[in-house]
Amino acid sequence: MLYDIARPLLFSLDAETAHELTLHALALAGRLLPPGKPEAAPTVEVMGLRFPNRIGLAAGLDKNGEAIDGLARMGFGFIEIGTITPRAQPGNPRPRMFRLPEAHAIINRMGFNNHGVDALLAHVGAAKYRGILGINIGKNADTPIERAADDYLACLDKVYAQASYVTVNISSPNTKNLRQLQGESELDDLLGRLKAAQARLADTHGRYVPLTLKIAPDLDDAQIVNIADTLRRHRIDAVIATNTTIARDKVQGLPHGNEPGGLSGAPVFDASTAVVRRLAGALAGELPIIAAGGVLDGSGARAKIDAGAALVQLYSGLIYRGPALVRECVRATAA
Repeated sequence: MLYDIARPLLFSLDAETAHELTLHALALAGRLLPPGKPEAAPTVEVMGLRFPNRIGLAAGLDKNGEAIDGLARMGFGFIEIGTITPRAQPGNPRPRMFRLPEAHAIINRMGFNNHGVDALLAHVGAAKYRGILGINIGKNADTPIERAADDYLACLDKVYAQASYVTVNISSPNTKNLRQLQGESELDDLLGRLKAAQARLADTHGRYVPLTLKIAPDLDDAQIVNIADTLRRHRIDAVIATNTTIARDKVQGLPHGNEPGGLSGAPVFDASTAVVRRLAGALAGELPIIAAGGVLDGSGARAKIDAGAALVQLYSGLIYRGPALVRECVRATAA
């Protein structure tokens, strides 16, 4: 109801300004109002964690963990923050976020803009939220791709103690050459080093924190099979499918449709769900899939589960539907 009133104002602003205003409002709500509770549903165990419902917030909305408590009031079963990098960086020049209302879509080329891992951890430490918190990690833009693993390892070391799970983001199209890390040899090396670090950190902290990998929708069948094999070989705990797409076939001719960056929202739904389905076949239940990409209603969330996902994440759908989308998707995936 409140979002229906606020949406015309937010949509009268440029997309990034509206995003920042919304985060400030959520942060304020989190400070002033009582803690939120997850929408009621049968719990589900994934990655050894007990999720109060299957619907979570995808990374990207709250990069710095500034509005965790406000977001928790929406009823999510879990929240993922980031992507965070070892050092603060401004990201790409503005404008870098565009709405495509006719397609219920967003294009962004933010470029991992964030305040750095230490600032995120300060916000996490100050939050009242005690639910499942994923922290999404990436590399700094000026770190050479051949040294990318150093940045992921630095972030993993720092966030491990405060994360419920850690997501390794190698699939954003907005950091130069990042998707190169999805290649067979590059991915094998990166995951091997991360798993070794995870084992060391588990011994140090006396707690096992699962690792997930976030992949792109722009993969062919051979690439999906290779990724699935690598995930199994390194015993990665889950895979998130998918990030944004670089394809533009479904937004051709629309205002901003040819802007560079990652396309999210309704146009990525089919491709993302197809990746979930192909991954599910290739993994044969050996590790769970967290689906993200184009969910704008309960039936979309249900379709992700039916394709083989265990959990579903929302982002762009929240921009177009508001918090009511969370409850709708929880109910659709409760069975």
